[in-house]
Amino acid sequence: MLEDRKQALRERLKDPDEGVRQAAASALDALESALDLTEILDLLKRGSRGQRVKALLALERINSVEVFPPLLAALSFPDEDIRSTAVQVLGRKKNPKVMGNLVQCLGDTHPAVRVHAAEALGHFSDPRLVPHLTALLDEQDIELIKAAIRSLGAIGCKNAEETLIARLGHENAGVRREATRALGQLEL
Repeated sequence: MLEDRKQALRERLKDPDEGVRQAAASALDALESALDLTEILDLLKRGSRGQRVKALLALERINSVEVFPPLLAALSFPDEDIRSTAVQVLGRKKNPKVMGNLVQCLGDTHPAVRVHAAEALGHFSDPRLVPHLTALLDEQDIELIKAAIRSLGAIGCKNAEETLIARLGHENAGVRREATRALGQLEL
């Protein structure tokens, strides 16, 4: 059955329409990635740091629930680059079941993981995230504050309005700029 799907997609690579050819190539790429899941998971366990990062990024292209356990496991790796990459991939996959895990990453010991977690939460349109993100706005890390503000804007919940207005007077121009943009994204 899977071979039939692959064969049908290969035939569309010769379609006269460029859009169909591109769609077929993309679909084949995703299918091949899924078939290589065992190899990707092995790299994640035994590979070098760079190979592990590439393996996590490859999991993003695979449309299967089987990718979530290894992505979630990567959140507890000792290497902050692995954790950061896993956070980013989980955010882009937008599975609401991992929101709690991403919220926990806001308390990570490494600043980059915290920033990526704040950004990842912006992929979810869930107003329950607003308190978690607004709690970050009093931190000292400017990049973390800006990431939280961007996510508040992306979520668009008007409950963040008062907090964002207060950041218009922040000493850092980047924070003021992000707060200004975010206010324009909030629901009316």
